Amino acid sequence: MADQSFPSPNGSNPAPAANGTGKMNFPAQGESHFSGINRLGLWTLYMKEVRRFIKVQTQTIWAPAITTLLFLVIFSVAMGRAEVRILGVNFPTFVAPGLIVMGMMQNAFANSSFSFLAGKIQGTIIDYLMPPLSEGELMLAMTAAAVTRAVLVGLAVYAAMLLWPGVHLTLAHPWAVVWFGLMGSVMLAFAGLITSMWAEKFDHNAAVTNFIIAPLSLLSGTFYVIDNLAPVFQTISRLNPFFYVISGFRFGFLGQSDIGSTNLAVLHGAIGLGLLNLVLGLVLYALLRSGWKLKS
Repeated sequence: MADQSFPSPNGSNPAPAANGTGKMNFPAQGESHFSGINRLGLWTLYMKEVRRFIKVQTQTIWAPAITTLLFLVIFSVAMGRAEVRILGVNFPTFVAPGLIVMGMMQNAFANSSFSFLAGKIQGTIIDYLMPPLSEGELMLAMTAAAVTRAVLVGLAVYAAMLLWPGVHLTLAHPWAVVWFGLMGSVMLAFAGLITSMWAEKFDHNAAVTNFIIAPLSLLSGTFYVIDNLAPVFQTISRLNPFFYVISGFRFGFLGQSDIGSTNLAVLHGAIGLGLLNLVLGLVLYALLRSGWKLKS
């Protein structure tokens, strides 16, 4: 009887086939069973990560949305009744887009920086390393889950902003909203995965959040335009990648930005952000391939 092969559960890779002696032919030890993308495994890991934060959505989605909204309340009250206009709009409208994307980035980092670290501490890291997933598939699933949480937080904050008196958000350039929102979330998701690999306890993770992520977020032009700063601090601000995410995202709503005086400057910022994510992605992929602090 001729050898027969049967489709595997993911629908793309053949299962072990019977040879002429009636025995099954299995791949050699250490050889991958999957010749293409393990779509079933990729989707399963993605849904595992999404369900993890959805199960505690009060903490992972709604609480960050309320916290972000409080920034708007506090700064609006601090400005008093004075009609402060920045980039041609009132202060609440100016600051709202920055708060939305800041909440998205911070929660993308929070999501991706948890899984590997929790696995190492709880002794369940093998659950990520044993399944037949390549480093690229592992990275893609966990990054996509972090971006999903970021988008849900962003939508929740956006809906709350629309109810705030004085906030008028219209989409002047939808491509900029989508691009800078996604690229900012991906950047922090990559950074969170690298942090999760490096950290050995939750204090390490908290240190990165408190001493790197939070300062870069708050000093990125969320509440001001950098033209008001001294030249040296303007230069420092332009070295902060968070500045381009927030200013570009704001450009998508207001049609104006402090990245530069022309739309071409915003486009250059968008390209630069994409290249930065490409570099971060390659670094993360190389670290996963090496098993740095995961397999040793």
